[in-house]
Amino acid sequence: MMAEAVHFAVSTGISLRADRHGPADGAPVLLLHGSGQTRWSWEGTARSIGGQHGSRLAAYAVDLRGHGESGWCPDGNYRIDAFADDIRAVVGGLDAAPVIVGASMGGIAALLACGEEPRAACAGVVLVDIAPLIEMKGSSRVGGFMRKTIDGFDSLEEAAAAIAVYSGRTRQGRTEGLLKNLRQGADGRFRWHWDPALMTPRDDDPDFAAFEARLLAATQAITAPILIVRGEDSDVLSRETMTRLRELLPDVAQAEIAGARHMIAGDDNARFNAAILPFLVAHADNRPPA
Repeated sequence: MMAEAVHFAVSTGISLRADRHGPADGAPVLLLHGSGQTRWSWEGTARSIGGQHGSRLAAYAVDLRGHGESGWCPDGNYRIDAFADDIRAVVGGLDAAPVIVGASMGGIAALLACGEEPRAACAGVVLVDIAPLIEMKGSSRVGGFMRKTIDGFDSLEEAAAAIAVYSGRTRQGRTEGLLKNLRQGADGRFRWHWDPALMTPRDDDPDFAAFEARLLAATQAITAPILIVRGEDSDVLSRETMTRLRELLPDVAQAEIAGARHMIAGDDNARFNAAILPFLVAHADNRPPA
């Protein structure tokens, strides 16, 4: 089944582009990518979800603001609260409370959207290699790669080589697939399909410890089931942190994908899908939100 394009108006002048895999009346699953990614990072997962269980599920792979084919914010507001507000608007446009699957930044924004007022309705939350406790080493590596490559590449081959070094994976496949995440400018260079303003330094970034406390409180306020999926070789979410989370959040389920790093869905899509599909099927809700 071909994906259907869906648009969500989330604020003045900003509309989010999404691809829906599965029927319009299927129980919704929102797929939210990380910073600097696009909805295409979920393509294999979205197809798998939309084809499950007689198409009872409908996966919405969303381009977040400033990414992919969604609107860029005119005033450069890419604070995490703006992403959380967008999620609230998207959820409000659905006919049922979704299970939200959020990778990295998408997962953090989902925690705030569902755990802080006004709370977005959700049937469950899956955090993909992210948690309320964040390890700065890995997060800084992600941001550093984005800043280092902000001016793009001379060719798709150069982009593929840079990605291979960053991801620690051997180059695979044809470089044409990168055009889903890159766009070619008038100068011929290939740049990431996101607003460079995402990397603008901010003077009002919150205190790190205070922000972690805020995320933990938001997570504890969510009454829907939560699953945290970690990549075995992740430098963003360690086993030590998972152990601590098991003590702080004993009702939160955990899973680990062998051999995967931070980009779990891209590293081993089949194992990632197998880890989350039972959770989605068990908790996806096709009833209208209260």
